Parts: sequence; C-alpha cells; structure tokens
Amino acid sequence: MSIYVGNLSYNVTREDLEQVFNEYGAVKRVSLPMNRETGKPRGFAFVDMAAEGQEDKVIEALDGAEWMGREMKVNKALPRDHSQSGPGNGNGQYRRSSF
Repeated sequence: MSIYVGNLSYNVTREDLEQVFNEYGAVKRVSLPMNRETGKPRGFAFVDMAAEGQEDKVIEALDGAEWMGREMKVNKALPRDHSQSGPGNGNGQYRRSSF
C-alpha cells in the first residue's frame, strides 16, 4: 500500500523523505512528482514501506507533524481513478472539437 504525503516543502528531496520514513521501517520506494516547467517538487509524494503493517504506524506518527516549516498531511493513498484523468471521454479516447 502506498502512503500519500502532502503539503511538503518545495525544497524536499527523495533522500529527505527516505530518511524521515526510515525511522518507522524500511522504505521500499519514494515517488516525488516534479513540476514539468520548473523541475521542482509539486508538494506531495508517495511512499511505499517494505513491510506490511508499517503504514498505520507511520501515518499515526507523521500526519500533522511539522517538517521543513510545513504541516504534513499523511494518509493512505487512494487508488488512481483513470476514468476521470486527462482530457477525452473517460475511456482513453479523445474527441475532436469542431473547427
């Protein structure tokens, strides 16, 4: 299960996140989406812990904690809803506008 980490500083790095989350168990993966235009983090991340059951402990400890001058939002990541993402009609097909 992935953990969503929101309201992050725009100066945060993957290494920063790994260091904090490693205090609660081994980190399997950190995903830190970047802004395409600026190349800076977008202010949120996803963290996967190596062992089952560590997520609840991490969420309880870090949700609402102040870190790097911001109050983190930490909770279970929701599955991505592909039917709502991007332009088009929801099934991966694009409609052409009339010109």
